[in-house]
Amino acid sequence: MPVLNDGDLPARQACDGDVFAGSLSRKLQKLMLRMKGEHMSEDGRSVDYRALRKSEVFKEYQEKTLLLRTVDIRSLQENDRLAFYINVYNALGLHGLAIQDKPLNSVLEVDSFWSSTCYNIGGHVFSLDDLEHGILRGNRPHPATGRVCFQLNDPRCQFSVHVVDPRIHFALVCGAKSCPPIQVYSPDNLDRGLQAAARSFCEQEIDIDLPSKMVTFSKIFQWYGSDFGDSPREILLTCLPYLSTDKQHAAKQVIDDPEMTVNYKEYDWSLNEKFDGKL
Repeated sequence: MPVLNDGDLPARQACDGDVFAGSLSRKLQKLMLRMKGEHMSEDGRSVDYRALRKSEVFKEYQEKTLLLRTVDIRSLQENDRLAFYINVYNALGLHGLAIQDKPLNSVLEVDSFWSSTCYNIGGHVFSLDDLEHGILRGNRPHPATGRVCFQLNDPRCQFSVHVVDPRIHFALVCGAKSCPPIQVYSPDNLDRGLQAAARSFCEQEIDIDLPSKMVTFSKIFQWYGSDFGDSPREILLTCLPYLSTDKQHAAKQVIDDPEMTVNYKEYDWSLNEKFDGKL
């Protein structure tokens, strides 16, 4: 599988040995913020991939990703590690889409995008799927294949989180219009940022129709339902704190009703790219 950061290390770095993971993480965060400020809409929902590909900040970002090969992730504390992997996932997705040779209408047009778009991190190769399902979801089964990313003897297992935070699903961006907006996370703002992402996503993607007693969720809650709860009721209960007062009131009226039904919105896989020079 092709690895996007497999170029030659800068000569000085090749001699310096391991890079401190925390320092590199902060540098990548700053570059992500610059890319967001220069080539994304203010809300993080649209990306000018063509301009990004030609930009100096993207060139600098690509150079910094070479250093990912030398980091020791084990040196990071829990919050640092979670913020690091969320940012790297989103940046790897951006990287993989920005370097495509032809314009895309949908992320689905890139063959095996999630399993073939990879970085070498600390000497181990991680695809987007590996980062999401193997690391951030604690090596839970992939919703499409039913298989885990890492077998028991896989050395990458050591990096998997032990407690899955379902709010990651409101932070990970795959390049589709139905994805959450891109944000940049740091260890200091991680919980606050995930709370804000959860409130924004749940408010927009959960609808409750009282007369029909129907709850409509984003497809994300269907694909990753087990990360939120064992039933639609438990999923709604998990999301309750992130809803507005009106939606909380509606949810409480249907959550224990045996006649409650559930529907899932169609997912828009169109590329989250700007058109006509407007984001």
